[in-house]
Amino acid sequence: MLKIGDKKLINAWAFYDWANSVYSLVISTAVFPLYYSAVTEGETVFFLGIEWDHPDSLYSYALSFSFLVVAFISPILSGIADYTGSKKKFMKFFCWMGGLSVSGLYFFDGIDTVWIGILFTILASIGFWASLVFYNAYLPEVANPEQQDRASAKGFIYGYTGSVFLLIINLLMIQKPEWFGITASMASRISFVLVGLWWIGFAQITFRRLPDDIYNKKPKRDYIWKGFRELKVVAKEVMNYPTLKRFLISFFLLSIGVQTIILMAAIFGSSELGLPAMNLIITILLVQVVAIAGAFVFSRLSEKWGNIKALKVTICTWMLVCFTAFLLDENQENVEYYFYGLGVLLGFVQGAIQSLTRSTYSKLLPETEDHATYFSFYDVTEKVAIVLGTFVYGLLYAITDSMQWSVLCLAIFFLASFLVLNTLKKTKYVQ
Repeated sequence: MLKIGDKKLINAWAFYDWANSVYSLVISTAVFPLYYSAVTEGETVFFLGIEWDHPDSLYSYALSFSFLVVAFISPILSGIADYTGSKKKFMKFFCWMGGLSVSGLYFFDGIDTVWIGILFTILASIGFWASLVFYNAYLPEVANPEQQDRASAKGFIYGYTGSVFLLIINLLMIQKPEWFGITASMASRISFVLVGLWWIGFAQITFRRLPDDIYNKKPKRDYIWKGFRELKVVAKEVMNYPTLKRFLISFFLLSIGVQTIILMAAIFGSSELGLPAMNLIITILLVQVVAIAGAFVFSRLSEKWGNIKALKVTICTWMLVCFTAFLLDENQENVEYYFYGLGVLLGFVQGAIQSLTRSTYSKLLPETEDHATYFSFYDVTEKVAIVLGTFVYGLLYAITDSMQWSVLCLAIFFLASFLVLNTLKKTKYVQ
């Protein structure tokens, strides 16, 4: 078994980002949101006996529900995983669940099958985010504290690189479907299957090398009850670490903005600015490419400035993104170029803030064997934030009929996060 700090182990762990990030790019950000908008444009959707005049709001609420489910189940499952030493088993289960659900989106082929799209969107989202709970929990078990900024950044760099590669393949099919003897709609649906196969297939490289039960735990039969007790103990410990608790509050506030913008950016460009699909795809590709550089640069800057100062810089940049997006209008001349510029700015801090928050939290953890349970609190914080963010975004859009006010509101959460981050005290590994 590879030891903590071994480069082969760190690379294998980081490679799961290569495997699963195609979901966050192709399904959450690029192809699927645009496909969904194209199918439902100008249509009234019926789902669960309710008439939806704004199908985009239904999509937002579906994502909110999936995050709520993850927020509810992940602490329970992580407590059981820590007690039984079976993080890898849970990670594998949700990986397969997510990959198969993404492939199931192939059967969403028109307005009459919107329910299939919504159902598999929810299941794929649960699979993706729940698997990340256990994946993130491995960070302190594969890298030493001084390696964790770079290891976390490496994961995001792998993820952005792999997802761009598959997106380009998908775009080639969608833009030139005649080359493959298919329609553009069929090309989009095939891309969903490719995402599922990519995710499950490349994840096997990670699973082959990740350790399982490194503490040699021998669970008793009542492991479910013991898992609940594990969760209760860790919850009390989190409350007893003021710096860790305040960081989670700051992380909650910034996640409301970050994750909502990532999830809704394509729909904002399409519905609010009236940009063609190709312009949106170009912007998304710009974001991914620049994010690779951002994750790398800020992992180095955090070593020079410290994690907290580096995070403050990224939060200020996110606030600037919100204000700039608010000022954009579809009637502006060359609005697509402003949107490209906004994408470059967003991309530079997208990878940076996700990488830094993960490694900073890992460094703040006390000496413990309960990494999955601790990271479930990190994950729940993020999921509840997304639930609130996507709900507020959808609600403001329904009330004002404008997404610009929704985006502007997110700047308030970034400001609050910045203020809380100012109260954090320096520690041995977090300056």
